[in-house]
Amino acid sequence: MTATAELLKPGSKARITRIKDGEFSLKLAEMGCVPGTEITKMFTAAGGNPIAYQIDSYLLGLRIEEASLIEVMPCESSHP
Repeated sequence: MTATAELLKPGSKARITRIKDGEFSLKLAEMGCVPGTEITKMFTAAGGNPIAYQIDSYLLGLRIEEASLIEVMPCESSHP
């Protein structure tokens, strides 16, 4: 099973592995969601939408449907 960005827990870091094809996939790439980029789930608004992610030096708010297009691989914890 492939993990997607909306399934990350708040504070979890992951590396983007792929953007699924969809009408929003080009826009995601333009906003910096490209394979190899680290993404961190910051928080989810009440009701579940939107979800805030840190990508590079900025916060990006995505709806669940949009975040589900981003396939990720969780980063190993840097804590001992």
